[in-house]
Amino acid sequence: MASVTFDHVTKKFGDVVAVNNLDIKIEDKEFLVLVGPSGCGKTTALRLLAGLEEITEGNILIGDRVVNEVAPKDRDIAMVFQSYALYPHMTVYDNMAFGLKLRKTPKEDIKRRVHDAAEILGIEDLLDRRPRQLSGGQRQRVAVGRAIVREPKVFLLDEPLSNLDAKLRVQTRAEINKLHHRLATTFIYVTHDQVEAMTMATRIVVIKDGILQQLDTPQNLYDHPSNVFVAGFIGSPSMNFFDAKVDKSNGKFVVNADHFQVSIPDERTSTYAPLEGKSVVFGIRPEDVHDPAFSPPGILAAEVEANVDVTELMGNEIFVHLTLGQSAFTGRIDPRTSFKTGEKAQVVFNMHNMHLFETEGDQKAI
Repeated sequence: MASVTFDHVTKKFGDVVAVNNLDIKIEDKEFLVLVGPSGCGKTTALRLLAGLEEITEGNILIGDRVVNEVAPKDRDIAMVFQSYALYPHMTVYDNMAFGLKLRKTPKEDIKRRVHDAAEILGIEDLLDRRPRQLSGGQRQRVAVGRAIVREPKVFLLDEPLSNLDAKLRVQTRAEINKLHHRLATTFIYVTHDQVEAMTMATRIVVIKDGILQQLDTPQNLYDHPSNVFVAGFIGSPSMNFFDAKVDKSNGKFVVNADHFQVSIPDERTSTYAPLEGKSVVFGIRPEDVHDPAFSPPGILAAEVEANVDVTELMGNEIFVHLTLGQSAFTGRIDPRTSFKTGEKAQVVFNMHNMHLFETEGDQKAI
């Protein structure tokens, strides 16, 4: 097993900087997820680690060994792609065994590894079938099995669930998590889906435009986003944002937006007092927007009046899309609510979970 280090790694394609000074240390046996929008550089970072792209600047280490000039086949890694890339004329067994045969692994060792991997993935009864006889989920397991038999130090997974339907994605996500615990190996996983990142990762790297925005545990990313981009990317539906100012009213500090004013919690006054008169971005998550009739106990409620535009029944909750002046926002509301489309409604913000961000530059958390 091995740790992985990106030591100030940069990758340029001509004048385009795909990965910009990436500097992270991935611990042995960790499940690290690289997440960000399409084109942010996360797959390029994985390909640099795999040796499929050349590094422009910096070093990549697997364990204590710099692997910049090491051929992909000698890096002791295994990669699972978005495409299953199975040989259609080969059986499942032969697809899983193919890489080992190329390395002239003894037949008995190949047989043991393939059957062990098949047992882990629950595909023992599929070994004689060909890919065309398999479902999408079964093909994905075969692709993962082909990586497992390598017994690598590091697993690289590049959006492996993208081709699966929603139900199968959830199921396979859980299987990959169990696989990580069972193999106790370093996993590095790329996805644009923040739900996958939150549910699977030991830690998450959020990337935008090739630049690392934040590296932290899923819960810390959710609770303490470093800037507006991370706050909006992590969480579903994403955080609501309002342009506002920090003011003082009747001796209390308040967030003053165009169409509402809410009091800042006393415990945050010392932090936000220096911002008096300054413009900020006020953030509140949809799960902290409530119908006053069904607010959870213990919240610090600040009431505002909004227009109800659309309601979406989800069963255990209702997504309510609201507007305040020109600002649209979303609430995850108790399904017992009486909110109706086209009506005005009183909603409350849980100010204990409010966020303030700078308005300039990277819009960092305050």
